[in-house]
Amino acid sequence: MSNRRVAVVTGANKGIGLEIARQLAQEGLSVYIGARDEARGRDAAEKLRAEGLDARPLRLDVTDDASVASAAASLEREAGRLDVLVNNAGIAIDDGPPSRVSLDVVRRTYETNVFGVIRATQAFLPLLRRSDAGRIVNLSSGLGSLTQNSDPGWAFAAVKYLAYNTSKSAVNAITVQFAWELRDTPIKVNAADPGYVATDMNRHQGERSVAQGAATPVRLATLPADGPSGGYFNDEGPIPW
Repeated sequence: MSNRRVAVVTGANKGIGLEIARQLAQEGLSVYIGARDEARGRDAAEKLRAEGLDARPLRLDVTDDASVASAAASLEREAGRLDVLVNNAGIAIDDGPPSRVSLDVVRRTYETNVFGVIRATQAFLPLLRRSDAGRIVNLSSGLGSLTQNSDPGWAFAAVKYLAYNTSKSAVNAITVQFAWELRDTPIKVNAADPGYVATDMNRHQGERSVAQGAATPVRLATLPADGPSGGYFNDEGPIPW
């Protein structure tokens, strides 16, 4: 491993995650493509390498303790440290309005979107502590903002997905907790709202490109030493929890 900064992006074999990996690699980082499916992760890394970028596959299922522990151990052997962790992996599988969504859907959503963020952060934190400028970026959503969800005039006020929205509210709270614990370290922890991006998750109905959606997470992943920590941001800057 060279002296390049090292990043791990979870759920990075497609969509926003792949574009975040691409943009971080374009910034000169060595990027590990975290993916549940080993073949898809390898294909994604090869795609970026074909563009002249430093990308490597990393088998990583954020819902599985053993998989996450194995990924952290593999990274320690190969790189010895971690500078950037982007918790991007997420699912949106709500099957009805809040009164009818199944508890199984809520559990499955939280396993990836909430427990997966905690699991990955805890596993990779020892390696992030070895960095002189560690960065953790948690992918959230405007749908997780309590302020925006409570505003009847908000453009997405009618979008009330019990499992997905509340999972992203939890991600915002998780961000605050880790940022507080790490406030006296070089590690900065922030949440990013990529906006309504056209991806498989919404059957490509989003109005933004993956390049636009990746911009804020990449900016937070490359913050200078005097940058913020414990905040929630989109392209325009801080947004309300």
